[in-house]
Amino acid sequence: MIAEERLNLPLRLRVLQWSLAAVFLVLAIAFWYFQVARHQQFLEMAENNHQRALPLQAPRGVLFDRRGAVLVENRYAFNISIVREQVSDLARTTRLVAQLTGTPIESISEALERSKRLPTYRPTVVIRNVTEAQIAAVAAHRLELPGVIVEKTPTRRYPSESMAAHLIGYVGEVTDAQLARPEYREIPGGAIVGQAGVEQTYNPLLMGSDGARHVVVNSRGREIDVLGEEEPVEGRRLQLTIDADVQRAAEEAFRHYGFRGAAIALAPRSGEVLALSSLPAYDPNAFAAGIGRAEWNGLLTDPLRPLNNRAIQGRYSPGSTFKIAVAVAGLQEHVITPDTRIFCGGGASFYGRFFKCHKAGGHGSVAMREAIEKSCNVYFYTLGNILGVDRIHKWATALGLGEMSGIDLPHETRGIIPSTAWKKQRTGEKWYAGETISVSIGQGQVSVTPISLAVMMASVANGGTRIVPHLVRAVDNGKGWEQLPAPEGQHELGMEPANVDVVREGLWMVVNGAGTGGRGRIVGYDVGGKTGTAQVISNQGKARAKGDRDLRDHGWFVFFAPAKNPTIAGVVFAEHSEHGFNAAPIAKFMMETWFAKEEGRPLPTLGPPPAGTPGAAGTTVVAQRPAPPRTPAAPVAATPSTPTHASTGGAR
Repeated sequence: MIAEERLNLPLRLRVLQWSLAAVFLVLAIAFWYFQVARHQQFLEMAENNHQRALPLQAPRGVLFDRRGAVLVENRYAFNISIVREQVSDLARTTRLVAQLTGTPIESISEALERSKRLPTYRPTVVIRNVTEAQIAAVAAHRLELPGVIVEKTPTRRYPSESMAAHLIGYVGEVTDAQLARPEYREIPGGAIVGQAGVEQTYNPLLMGSDGARHVVVNSRGREIDVLGEEEPVEGRRLQLTIDADVQRAAEEAFRHYGFRGAAIALAPRSGEVLALSSLPAYDPNAFAAGIGRAEWNGLLTDPLRPLNNRAIQGRYSPGSTFKIAVAVAGLQEHVITPDTRIFCGGGASFYGRFFKCHKAGGHGSVAMREAIEKSCNVYFYTLGNILGVDRIHKWATALGLGEMSGIDLPHETRGIIPSTAWKKQRTGEKWYAGETISVSIGQGQVSVTPISLAVMMASVANGGTRIVPHLVRAVDNGKGWEQLPAPEGQHELGMEPANVDVVREGLWMVVNGAGTGGRGRIVGYDVGGKTGTAQVISNQGKARAKGDRDLRDHGWFVFFAPAKNPTIAGVVFAEHSEHGFNAAPIAKFMMETWFAKEEGRPLPTLGPPPAGTPGAAGTTVVAQRPAPPRTPAAPVAATPSTPTHASTGGAR
């Protein structure tokens, strides 16, 4: 027995040796796995247990106008935030914060719900821009509110309140829909981003880089020490193309005369936007502070649509301003010469239907310049009938109508310039020649945006180059201002200089001759322009409406000046102003302000509103005839002889 045990001893020792070797092998593998393979992961987990990096929001870049006036700046505000990790009863904390601050509990709950994807140790902003009283209320209950903190963060300030609101835009917390888009891939949840206007388009430049605050926390997540801070980097400063005084002039004039609508002024050679307004507007400061549900719903349901940017999103019938495009088409297609005369007897028949001119007695025999000056419908009915809709479409779209302007603002819409192909695609039906008659005076299926009409006027003013309107001149790259190149897309239209001159001479006569643009005249300057009146409903419907303001015609005035070397061109759209000449004084005040700034003179002031406009005290809105033409200013070179006709009074 003993001998047998002696024989098995080496085997047992061998088994023991292999077992020990296996145990040490397992230990070695485990050591490698935890100490080498997953070293970084466990290191981060360990550090996160006692060290944390809390984001420090970067101030956004400041916005200036073209002459250095501050349009948007930053200020510091206090927010109330909740660190979910430090809250044992989140529902109770939410109720108590809502009760102490007078904030709807729903808004706090929504903020917490949106932050669920964020780490629980990161503070969630539940109330922005709190008052001193709200801070004091929370501080007084600090022991009952573990995890509730007050943070100081930069936020936007718009010193001019609603001025240029649609151009500048507003900021707000990034949404889930935005975070799902590729361009927001690098933006963390809860960040403040541009939600409209320049704030949205140039958000990557304006946001800057957030900093971080490195802190030591205890086992319960409470901050016990600060290791250091990485300073945030402020967003880039941007110099916009607009002139704050011209912008202000446009908006003051709208209010002065009692209209709402849109106005755009462009530098006709560069495409720089000098002013872009849409009224009524909103105050972007309300969004910077975190807009309340009631205020937001009020903006959404306001029948005057203050959130709608009429300048780039509104689509309206252009009325007689469209005759400029038809005139260009007629001359460029050589279906007519500047001296070709057409007789207007007050109307004409086309395809079995009689189309009236706005002057019942007719304009008599008129050539191109007089037709533009007097806005003769019969002349343009005839010209449009000769051209056909496709050649009108060709030149109208070349001038920018029915096209996207390419302006660096989000949510621009496109107008409609009909053609045979457009109708076939849209309805499956062929185009009837009779439909072209209404199109030729800017009625029927034609619709345009104010920005596209401004592009058309800039193209005519600069001699035939289609520009791309843009809003940023320079960016501060940290070493000073760096001028930005003009956006791509500007191109020559191939218009013959003689044809451009004829159209511009006709437009000069509209303002300085017997046309309807006399209210846009500026003594000492050669202003060219064209009024337009666009029907909102039929004449029969208008009669039944009995003066309902929202059913009155829209008024347009497109302009450029000085005629020899235009430095400003644009459009004014006065909603329900009844006649185009009611829009002209707004454009006049914008141009006067521009020239005063250029020449270093005191800024002009507005005179009393003409009787009959909503801004005139003690008056009601009634149809007005244009002011009789005054003595024209010095004519431009190659201007035809000064007209001797009396004003027709036709508000077209």
